[in-house]
Amino acid sequence: MTEVVLRDAATVMLVRDRADADGFEVFMLRRNLNSDFVGGAYVFPGGAVDEADRHADLGAVCRGRSDDQASAMLGVPSGGLAYWVAAIRECFEEAGVLLAYDERGEVMSFTDPEVQERFVAHRAAVDSGALRLVELCEREGLQLAVDRIHYFSHWITPVGPPRRYDTRFFVTAVPPQQVPVHDDRETIANRWVAPEEALALHDKGELDLIFPTIKNLEALVRFRSSAELLAAAAAIEEVPTVLPRITADEHGVRILLPGDPGYDEAINPPPSGSVSVRR
Repeated sequence: MTEVVLRDAATVMLVRDRADADGFEVFMLRRNLNSDFVGGAYVFPGGAVDEADRHADLGAVCRGRSDDQASAMLGVPSGGLAYWVAAIRECFEEAGVLLAYDERGEVMSFTDPEVQERFVAHRAAVDSGALRLVELCEREGLQLAVDRIHYFSHWITPVGPPRRYDTRFFVTAVPPQQVPVHDDRETIANRWVAPEEALALHDKGELDLIFPTIKNLEALVRFRSSAELLAAAAAIEEVPTVLPRITADEHGVRILLPGDPGYDEAINPPPSGSVSVRR
């Protein structure tokens, strides 16, 4: 059997308080139906950590967290800052939201039509690889707002699927003067939704969600506001790694989490087939 490479990835949950009700919402994107990875599912902005995200010169354009600090938070020897950078880049590419400070030290605003038009072009250039995020920062006098982005959870794809990711989930407030919008390429729709509503829609078969997304939404439900969520996330000292396992029995194919009955025995991938998510 060919060994599947475990790829580093970063995902960011953008949140905001609801305007017409209590609670808060999270921003979600629908993957292109033709995508070879979770096509049609609603996900948070994110993707693989690229080599460009790991360059040493990125430290100079990141505010509030050094690579040593980021690496210690993630429990890796070095290179931890790349996950924050990847989360910011993917959020910009997929959702059009740039988590950065402008040259005045203020959170980026796209209310000026000229600035918005310029950054639409920057978004396309970063997405195509024609412009590195560090180059954009140098050109526009920006610093990436890594201090506003909080590490929330750590999920590793179980053995078995043809693609496996070592994914760090982050959470941050959406900049008030930016409007997220899908890229209409990798993603084809977007929506703001309360975590409990997303889970209810999934239960009714009206919103396609993958397992880590479901579990992170379940973790969000216990918070009453975005401020409460962000304060709790900022105070987290240790994030456990979650490595689900897939098992097959008389009830079908199931995903098990650490601590579930049968988890320790589920060491081999099951025969190929669909995985049913049981909550």
